Amino acid sequence: MKRIVSIIVLGLCTSLAFAQKKPTKLAPKKAAVTSAPVADTVAAPVKVAKKKLKVPPKDGFYARRDIDSTEMVPLAEVRDEDVFYAKRIWREIDLRDTVNSALKSPKSRLIDVLLSAIKSEELTAYAPIDSVLNEDDAFNTPMTADSARMAAAGTVEVTDAKAGTVKTVANDLNPESFLKFRIKEDWIFDVKRSIFEPRIVGIAPMKYNEVSKQWQPVFWVYYPEAREILTKKRLINTNNDASSLSFDDFFIRRLFSSYIVKESNPGDNKLRDIITDPRQRLYESERIKKSVLDYEQGLWEY
Repeated sequence: MKRIVSIIVLGLCTSLAFAQKKPTKLAPKKAAVTSAPVADTVAAPVKVAKKKLKVPPKDGFYARRDIDSTEMVPLAEVRDEDVFYAKRIWREIDLRDTVNSALKSPKSRLIDVLLSAIKSEELTAYAPIDSVLNEDDAFNTPMTADSARMAAAGTVEVTDAKAGTVKTVANDLNPESFLKFRIKEDWIFDVKRSIFEPRIVGIAPMKYNEVSKQWQPVFWVYYPEAREILTKKRLINTNNDASSLSFDDFFIRRLFSSYIVKESNPGDNKLRDIITDPRQRLYESERIKKSVLDYEQGLWEY
């Protein structure tokens, strides 16, 4: 019995010794890390917070700018043979009237729009007088941009004492001095469309002449040519700041107040040449307006 126990004990000792000698899976060796000198290390870049750009606050609910994207609405074509009736009328728009005050707004003046277009040669100005110094509104004599601006600004004589000469130069332009505009228009009856309507032919800014004590045109502009520019310029609407009303809308829609100063007549006379009393001239102006409208009413039967 003792012998059997000895054999079992010997077998256990042998198995334990064999288990200790069996190789085990070793973990991969880690690469040796060598510490670099402190002086050779590169500092990591420091993130700098970007400064936000300050966006200016929105000033209201609309943008006051030129309406360059607006296209000009063409007027209906009228053939000469379809014009059954025509009446030429000259009228004046006084900017001192509240209804017309939008044309002299410092943010958008009609005179500034016209002079800017003339300077850039987008628009042609025509002389208001002919070669014999008579009033001419038939667009016969084109003016250069410099001569048109000189006519609008006025001239002043500068004396050179050393040379003993007198030179005429352009004065400083004062937009506030243009308080009137003259309009030449035709009231026509188109039998093809059965419409009685006005068509503006020309427009002229006016300045007060201290010598003659009268308001006189500075230059004339052909309105069908000016429409392309006036359509793209915003008018300061006194009734609605968010409107897209243009200068062309102001004239085509007849939003202005005016009085008649002349109608076509054999003697080519103005009302002031016939009537001296200003009050009577206004009465005559209203009579002409009524006679034109009465003609339209007389065309129809009810």
